[in-house]
Amino acid sequence: MSNLDWTIIGIYFLFSLIIGVYYSRRAGKSTSDFFLSGRNLPWWIAGLSMVATTFAADTPLAVTELVSNSGIAGNWLWWNMAIGGMLTVFFFARLWRRAGILTDVEFIELRYSGKPAAFLRGFRAVYLGLFMNCIIMGWVNVAMGTILKGMFGISDAQVIWYLALAMGITAAYSALSGLWGVAVTDAFQFVIAMVGCIVLAVLVLNDPAVGGLAGLQEKLPASTFNIFPTIGTAGDVVKGTLGLSAGAFIAHIMIQWWASWYPGAEPGGGGYVAQRMMSAKDERHSVFAVLFFQVAHYVLRPWPWILVALATLVLYPELGADEKKLGYILAMNDYLPTGLKGLLVAAFFAAYMSTVATHLNWGTSYLVHDFWRRFIQPRETEKTYVVLSRVFTILLMLVSLGITTLITTISGAWQFIIECGAGLGLVLIVRWYWWRVNAWSEITATIVPIITVAIIYGVNGNAPPESRILFPTTLFIIVPVTTVSWLIVTFLTRPVEKETLHAFFRKIRPGGRMWSSVAAQCPDVTVDSGFMRLFVDWLLGVLFVYSLLVFTGALFFGSLEELFLPALIAGGCGIILFKHISTISWQSHASSSR
Repeated sequence: MSNLDWTIIGIYFLFSLIIGVYYSRRAGKSTSDFFLSGRNLPWWIAGLSMVATTFAADTPLAVTELVSNSGIAGNWLWWNMAIGGMLTVFFFARLWRRAGILTDVEFIELRYSGKPAAFLRGFRAVYLGLFMNCIIMGWVNVAMGTILKGMFGISDAQVIWYLALAMGITAAYSALSGLWGVAVTDAFQFVIAMVGCIVLAVLVLNDPAVGGLAGLQEKLPASTFNIFPTIGTAGDVVKGTLGLSAGAFIAHIMIQWWASWYPGAEPGGGGYVAQRMMSAKDERHSVFAVLFFQVAHYVLRPWPWILVALATLVLYPELGADEKKLGYILAMNDYLPTGLKGLLVAAFFAAYMSTVATHLNWGTSYLVHDFWRRFIQPRETEKTYVVLSRVFTILLMLVSLGITTLITTISGAWQFIIECGAGLGLVLIVRWYWWRVNAWSEITATIVPIITVAIIYGVNGNAPPESRILFPTTLFIIVPVTTVSWLIVTFLTRPVEKETLHAFFRKIRPGGRMWSSVAAQCPDVTVDSGFMRLFVDWLLGVLFVYSLLVFTGALFFGSLEELFLPALIAGGCGIILFKHISTISWQSHASSSR
């Protein structure tokens, strides 16, 4: 690292702080401005902010490890989530914007009634805003620490100080500017991060030892470039293609995307994705923001990482299976000249800070709006709540730094979160479209997976290694147990009060046959129609994303003949979707809550 490299990094940090200071006055007006940008974000900023948040410091390393061990097809372990993402685009985005609430946790008391709803709102505010949120920031910190150690050869103790500095700057501009600054900084940081990753991919591919795209295809097994996994095998590292047993394939492709809660890919939308949808200018901007997010997240963003990952297989063949992800850091050290090395380090800081900034703002919204304001001090001024939000932002940063020291593996934390939310996803979907779901349904679906996971881990601890139930097979136990449990509880407990159901139905107008009994009692309400068209649009959207994904892969590693079919499918789906979306009658705005 030269003085020029450090100067580039310093300029990046300074510019991020300037954005925070610039938007601080807007954020200070009210909690709506602090957490939702005054509900005035255009779709492209909201969409870029979502993509930037999911581009964390660990993401290129994780993709490098997947590609190194399982070929390009290894990415289906997360590409499968596009199915649920497209469900959010067409079924839920406009409803979230229409709800006019400040957080997705506030939705609980909009949809349910009584003390169970109040308990659930308070519990989820603390459980998600503090516990889960800090675990997520903790593993992002661990990933960034890995990069810092690889780049600078520093000790674990020094890593904590580096992370404290980066998090301190992030917390400072997040606390100053709220979502206004976070979203705009996200857009700036995403551009920096992508430019850095593209530059690295170009430099590595142009190295004579790699020989460009053609050289990769000559030096690596053909199966490495397969986009689709092999089903029915246990995997083959030597051949370099993802192999899934039939059970694992079903768990990932048929269950995980709708059954499990996971930040950024929640069934029915939620978390910071819901926050961006609710911060959009109107329903139309909300839908386009999430649609842009799905395309950028699954199609555009991963390919520079994939290309570098493939090159590291040629450049660093000596790396073991557990060291494959370090190939990305080695490539940064070995192939970036003065100036560009500083740019890519700044890019990783940008990816890291965009994720942390969103989680700080999102987690604080739960703790302040859904816990403190709702249960502790409900009658303070907006200015007081904004000040409190800034204080909580700093406190969350400190807690997450402490949790960082307790996390040993990133993959372990990722699997733990998916397992603890397995089965909850179905409730988060059907609560919009089935009147009978109540607060006890969601409470049960929240608690039962945690208990089930604890039991499975306990059994595994006493079983021999070959008999242990491991992820994703655990989903075949957790999801049915959770689903049966919350359905039984739903029918054993009282329905939501009629006044709450009617108010929700009038405000959201969800439509669908499962609201027919409530619709009959509200004949003056005109509900959304065209459920079959929404279903068709969802399938077309999934085909659109996956055909674009295949097209991009063929563009790099295929022939002209292989480009034709995915291009035809993507073009046809895109045209039909555009025509359908252009005929929708949008509600321009929704009333906001306190």
